[in-house]
Amino acid sequence: MVEKGKSGFAELAKEGSLYPQEKLMKVKSGNRSLKISIPSEVSYQENRVGLTPSAVGILVANGHEVQVEQGAGKYAFFDDTEYSENGAQIVYSKKEAFEADLIVKVEPPTFEEIELMKPGTNVFSAIQLGNASTGYFEQLNKRKITALGYEMLEDKAGGLPIVNAMSELAGSLVIPIAAEYMSSANGGKGIILGGITGVPPTRVIVLGAGTVGEYAARAALGLGAEVRIFDNEVYKLRRIKHKLGNQAFTSVIDSATLEQSLRSADVVIGALRAEKGRARCVVSEEMVANMKPGSVIIDVSIDQGGCIATSETTTHAKPTFRAYDVIHYCVPNIASRAARTATTALSNILTPVLLKVADAGGIDQTIYQYKWFGSGIYAYRGTTTNLGISKKYNLPYKDLGLLMAARL
Repeated sequence: MVEKGKSGFAELAKEGSLYPQEKLMKVKSGNRSLKISIPSEVSYQENRVGLTPSAVGILVANGHEVQVEQGAGKYAFFDDTEYSENGAQIVYSKKEAFEADLIVKVEPPTFEEIELMKPGTNVFSAIQLGNASTGYFEQLNKRKITALGYEMLEDKAGGLPIVNAMSELAGSLVIPIAAEYMSSANGGKGIILGGITGVPPTRVIVLGAGTVGEYAARAALGLGAEVRIFDNEVYKLRRIKHKLGNQAFTSVIDSATLEQSLRSADVVIGALRAEKGRARCVVSEEMVANMKPGSVIIDVSIDQGGCIATSETTTHAKPTFRAYDVIHYCVPNIASRAARTATTALSNILTPVLLKVADAGGIDQTIYQYKWFGSGIYAYRGTTTNLGISKKYNLPYKDLGLLMAARL
């Protein structure tokens, strides 16, 4: 008999198990202790290191295990004692340095380093998609490595914090470099950047109104130089003119105005950054040939192929060459000249990210918990979750590998 007050349908639903059933809700693991490793950099003349000793101290104080390869911070003037005093374990072999679940380094891992990693390892480093081969991504896939590229990491506002930090540093360094090679002691014209009473100021041409261009212009103006900034994005020119207080001449890139300015330039800074592929070449060989003898070109865009026709990649050991009697400085890793400052800037960005990853319970859980963390362009564990990355970086889909660009 059906109980009083209950309908026949309710009884039927109960007997047929049609009522919603209880089920355990998925709970994030959270507060996971990370094992982080900081290996020595093997790339030529890379002087930076993944984290500073003070950053290591913060991570250790929060319950994480950090190991540092012997001599990893040598060229940034961080010795092993500083790391060990902040709680790091010093390891003495390359094999030990790549046994951790999370690797933090600066340059992209080499093929040899990838082979040393355990399957499923997470790597924070630069990736440099434009310079990577198909075989490189196949190797990452084979080892099931999740690589998070510094140059694609975004913040909540859509900015690129690590790229911007290194660009600020490079922009601040190019003017002292230019002053160095304009000196008579280094074969330059023997003039100073700026000017003194009765002597006209030097003329600095900046190609690109981005972060590098802004900081280069700021440094040059601070020395009293005359600055002209060229870019094809009018909104960037408007922004930089506002930031610099209308002290600099700005112009879109047109051949006539640019060529006229180059003829009288003492220093030319190439700071055009391409959104994808190779940087646009805006200064022809003929324009360089018409420049003043002894003038200086610094092509910061050389890591993307350069924006000046006569540019060729150089090194810190041999940083310059002459073409048409114009001094060319085309070192792609300018930030490495100030390795300690660059490492500190890098640590300031990465340390809060690592703490957040640990609090969430790992990379996977961070993506699950924070939608904005994984909402950048990424291909994760062999499955392309946003095919736009192929189009953006001119890569075939099969080249994507285990790559992720996350939002900080």
